[in-house]
Amino acid sequence: MNIVIINTNCSNLFSVKTMLHRLGYNPTISDKADIISQADKLFLPGVGSALSAMKQLKKKNLVELIQNCTKPILGICLGMQLFGTMSEENNGIKTLEIINIPVKHIKYYGFPIPHMGWNTITIPKKHCLFYGIKKNNYFYFAHSYVIEICHVTISQTNYGQSFSSVIEYKNFFGVQFHPEKSGFPGQQLVKNFLEM
Repeated sequence: MNIVIINTNCSNLFSVKTMLHRLGYNPTISDKADIISQADKLFLPGVGSALSAMKQLKKKNLVELIQNCTKPILGICLGMQLFGTMSEENNGIKTLEIINIPVKHIKYYGFPIPHMGWNTITIPKKHCLFYGIKKNNYFYFAHSYVIEICHVTISQTNYGQSFSSVIEYKNFFGVQFHPEKSGFPGQQLVKNFLEM
């Protein structure tokens, strides 16, 4: 299987690649349009700010390529948020506009922001992404922005407020947590994505 991790120059590229190696795959990290368009499965990782990530995608001429992608693609953390229309970061950053949903700052309900550490997700009754994952499994989160519960939400997490922890829209999938830092459950979810 031809797996490509889209190079957004962010810090979790190699941890995603290492996890895929552990699962027996040999992914390529690339920002070349011809390599990305030949992939069977794609990953869009992201750490840091929407502003810097979008600058990188524009600079590398990857915005339209991702918007027109027809292969299954998994956005991780900020990568998932980039699928929305805009982020409230910096008074509003236009993102990839694939899903007609804004990304909002986490509301303060007495919990520290950013949301950092382990938390659970809801497991839908039937969805191939969640095969082998139990409802009490914990995943690792590190974020200050969220996609609120909406029509693309397939799993949610509560941190003072409920927000989307996993989304699905056509061939675009996203996880708000870091599967590469989430031990067995994170690896299992990625394995399920690759075997879909």
